[in-house]
Amino acid sequence: MKNSRLIIFASLVLVGILITQLNQIPNLNKQLLQAKATLKQAKTSQEQSKTIISSPQAQQDNVSGSTKKVTSFVKTFSNQSTSSYSDTLKGMASQKVINELTQTFAPSVTFSDKASYEVPIVAIKNAWGSDLEYLVVAKSDAQSVAYTITYDTDEKQITDISRLSLKGAFDNEK
Repeated sequence: MKNSRLIIFASLVLVGILITQLNQIPNLNKQLLQAKATLKQAKTSQEQSKTIISSPQAQQDNVSGSTKKVTSFVKTFSNQSTSSYSDTLKGMASQKVINELTQTFAPSVTFSDKASYEVPIVAIKNAWGSDLEYLVVAKSDAQSVAYTITYDTDEKQITDISRLSLKGAFDNEK
């Protein structure tokens, strides 16, 4: 009789443990999915790092081509009227950037027909990763304007732009 009570008690304890373990399965599944997602992200990041490290020439070519596109973009929007931005900048920049230029920057910067803007400085701020960050200065006889521009190498277009204030006169010959 004592042995049967002991067996029943042990069986109840084991059933309790089994039920507890079964209740934890959904939480463990969530943790497993999160761990797999983190691992996948880490592998992707590692692969990108390996690509950049193993082929600096390819990254350098990528940066060089992107710099030319950014320079062309700034020359294009600096020397055009704002009404033609949606046509001339399509494919060079995201619609968000085109709208921002048309609505925000253009009224505060004088882009007259007589003023011809040069782009004397295109400096890269961040050369690694899929988003390249540039500092660009556009200069005419009347004024100089500085921008920070983000170029997405995956989308092959400018995805962000912001205007910087310049204090004093900009002269790149000094």
